[in-house]
Amino acid sequence: MKNKRILSGIQPSGTLHIGNYFGAIRQFLNLQVENECYYFIANYHALTTISDPKILAENSRQVALDYLALGLNPEKAALFMQSDVPEVTELAWILSTVTSMGLLERAHSYKDKTARGILPSHGLFAYPVLMAADILIYDSDLVPVGKDQKQHLEMTRDIAIRFNNIYGEILTVPEPMILSDVAVVPGIDGQKMSKSYDNTLEIFLEYKPLKKKVMRIVTDSKSLEESKDPEASTIIDLYKLFATPVELNDMKKNFLSGEYGYGHAKKELLDKMFSYFEDARNKRNELQNNLDYIEEVLQEGAKKARKRSSEVMERVRQAVGIIRPEIVLQKMFEEKLLLKK
Repeated sequence: MKNKRILSGIQPSGTLHIGNYFGAIRQFLNLQVENECYYFIANYHALTTISDPKILAENSRQVALDYLALGLNPEKAALFMQSDVPEVTELAWILSTVTSMGLLERAHSYKDKTARGILPSHGLFAYPVLMAADILIYDSDLVPVGKDQKQHLEMTRDIAIRFNNIYGEILTVPEPMILSDVAVVPGIDGQKMSKSYDNTLEIFLEYKPLKKKVMRIVTDSKSLEESKDPEASTIIDLYKLFATPVELNDMKKNFLSGEYGYGHAKKELLDKMFSYFEDARNKRNELQNNLDYIEEVLQEGAKKARKRSSEVMERVRQAVGIIRPEIVLQKMFEEKLLLKK
């Protein structure tokens, strides 16, 4: 697959953890090599869950810093703030006029978030419409999604098809790009790693605080001498993300042989994880002293995104009959010139 236009959003919900990396970021970095990629920081979407302006602004900056440190190349992929492309909210309103209530009421994310106690606001309910605008405004060909996120893209496709049925073939209907190599990363309690479960291992933690977290990984009560089951161990599930096949096999043998405690295994995991992100950690420290560069990257990304979004929005406006004043004046001027001739 080459030369496809790919779009994905990044929620500025806090510090990135290894579940974010192996679940999405690693794939995004691979996709930028041979595709036209647009990666936006979804600060409008974040308003449904973050009400502190300082936290939202700081989280948004940190996400940009993290992605650049991990290898996002601004020469290959556009990285920008969602709020720096005003055409998105304009398109979202227009799309909302063709989106049925029934479609929005079926959204899993709305039900899940309100069940967790998040305020059932209009923004949360209409979230899929803004998400559809995010995707459709760039004529996106493909949208990377995990299997559990497929409904989001199906709703975008439904909205785009409905719009096109009314106004003509104006919007590109995107296809899902199911990420087959996404790792299901367990947290330190054995559940899926998630900030909401407070079980994460953050990518850029320094050694001592990372060690404190790794040593909290839940295990059974088997003693040092006893044989242990490597197929039922959170330590093994995490270690295989970082280790070579030979290293993984050696740890499994140690589990089975006995005389190898969970403390030994956790120490090996800690060292492997810390060294895996060492280059990214060093780069992040450098970038943190050059925030002007981060802002420059975001502005250049927004400029590229707006070039594309302006073209799409012009088609949409003409299709629905919204004519901007400058276009009316231009036509009047041209008509006067014709009359003089």
